[in-house]
This record gives sequence, C-alpha cells and structure tokens, in this order.
Amino acid sequence: QVQLVESGGGLVQAGGSLRLSCAASGRTFSTYAMGWFRQAPGLEREFVAGISLGGSRTYYEDSVKGRFTISRDNAKNAVYLQMVSLKPEDTAVYYCAAGGITGTQNYADYNYWGQGTQVTVSS
Repeated sequence: QVQLVESGGGLVQAGGSLRLSCAASGRTFSTYAMGWFRQAPGLEREFVAGISLGGSRTYYEDSVKGRFTISRDNAKNAVYLQMVSLKPEDTAVYYCAAGGITGTQNYADYNYWGQGTQVTVSS
C-alpha cells in the first residue's frame, strides 16, 4: 500500500512557475507507475502527466506538453511536476496517483491517490 501527500501548490500569476511534489510512503514506491491529475470546479478529473516505474518514459496531456515536466526520484520516494508558463486554465486541484499501468490516462487505473494541492493561476 502507498500513501501519497502532495505539496507545492499556491497562487501564481500567468506566465509563472510552480513545482509540485508528491511524497510517498511505503517500500514499494518504485513498483508503481505514477501520474498527476487535476480537477477544476465543475469539471471531470483529467490526466496531466504520467511516468514509468524507472522514470525513463513520460506522458503528457496535449495542453501541457512543453510546459510541464514530470519526474521521479525512487530513492526519495517522490514524484514531481514542474510547471512553467502557467495559464489561468491550469487552475485546479492537482492530485498525485500511483497505479500499475504506465502511461494510462484513465483515473480508474490508479489505485492510490493523494489529497490534492490547489494551484491557482491569476490573469
């Protein structure tokens, strides 16, 4: 079992940057594919980025390609989401998730979730 805790959210102006972190408990972190999702008010939770077990493969939703970078450090049991050139439409609660299928964009394929961290981008 994995417990996930996100941090790093906040309020930033359009064009700014944030780095989200997700700390995982448990000895089996490196056996899980990891993903970041986001959910804006009134909208469905959507896939943002995913990363393979060892970190060699990454996947992105089209609207964040070139702006967001997902990475992981298995020695630290952590996954990160570096976000640059932020836009108001990036405003959402961002969730870290762990699952068994690398790159899947289906939230049902992820078994463990954090509590979320709010990202607000002002125009």
